[in-house]
Amino acid sequence: MVFVRHALPGERVIASVTEETSRFLRADAVEILEPSPDRVTPPCPYAGPGRCGGCDWQHAGLEAQRRLKAEVVAEQLRRLAGIEREVVVEEVPGAKDGLGWRTRVQFAALPGGELGFRRHRSHDVEVVDACLIAHPEVEAVGVEGHVWPGARSVEVIASSEGERAVVVAPRPRRSVTVPDLEAPASILLDQGKGRTVARRGSGLLHEQVGDREFRVAGSGFWQVHPGAAVTLLDAVLEYAAPEPGEWALDLYCGVGLFAAGLAEAVGPEGAVFGLESEEAAVRDARVNLRDLPQARVERGRVEEALDRFQIERADLVVVDPPRAGLGREVVDRIAGLEAQRIVYVSCDPATLARDLAWLDERGYRLAELRAFDAFPMTHHVECVTLLVRK
Repeated sequence: MVFVRHALPGERVIASVTEETSRFLRADAVEILEPSPDRVTPPCPYAGPGRCGGCDWQHAGLEAQRRLKAEVVAEQLRRLAGIEREVVVEEVPGAKDGLGWRTRVQFAALPGGELGFRRHRSHDVEVVDACLIAHPEVEAVGVEGHVWPGARSVEVIASSEGERAVVVAPRPRRSVTVPDLEAPASILLDQGKGRTVARRGSGLLHEQVGDREFRVAGSGFWQVHPGAAVTLLDAVLEYAAPEPGEWALDLYCGVGLFAAGLAEAVGPEGAVFGLESEEAAVRDARVNLRDLPQARVERGRVEEALDRFQIERADLVVVDPPRAGLGREVVDRIAGLEAQRIVYVSCDPATLARDLAWLDERGYRLAELRAFDAFPMTHHVECVTLLVRK
């Protein structure tokens, strides 16, 4: 089997093998002999074989990208979970032409301080002078136009509230020289393990979703597409259908986006319990939910914290795990809560399908699924699923 990047279904190409394993080959399409009708000229000069590894689908039109993502989700459901389902990938507002959407961009720095992006499956850096999928407020800072002596990486963040931050990770035993930038931004130093310290300005950013503001410390997790947070929150609440007085869990809750919506819905007679492993995110979540006494957030890994806090039941459960998914241990523990509804948010169709198969074994069937194009120009896709007890 050969996996060929930069090609489209139905094309005839000349491919150069880039990696060989005992089970498959990886290759790049270096010449297109018979192009697909869906092929377009990549808008970015750094996209293509051997170049920037970030945008791997710039050579396909947006409609074709979404169709291909839908086929990937459907294939993974069929192959790993035995689920036959038609999938439609929906556009997320806020990314005209699939460009200018990424509000958090991390650049790798060369030893001399020039910035760029890693090439695909490589430590080599493609130096760039601009990124077309970066949000205009990210590009306004102009970090690519400067050298960053002593830096290992430079992350630029632009919040929905008009704040900007630059998070610099220094090389070991090196100090970082921060250049003058084109737009005002806080400067934060990355101390590792999710900790940052403000060198200039505030270490906090704020995001607005509906009527609620969320604090996010440093480079803490937040959806990178400007329309993703509200889109996913609406989808989660639609599927969760929380009722006043219900007892809800929000696992891998981050800074409390879903917990806030759930808490507002279940009201003071209900309760929401959130779990998050990152210390900074827990602090932020407690601030973000401080006006909702029915919401409680604790720090811990789901694998052990449900037992530690003696959580034995729930009316509904929302999970938004990292790309690795839930895994068998967490699936078994969640199924044991006997919730009527489980809402699973996933950024990886393969681990999602695997976990859905295990949940099916434990008495939960897939009832609904929506997929969203939260990462245009890439192969990534976000899914929200509803599982109900059989």
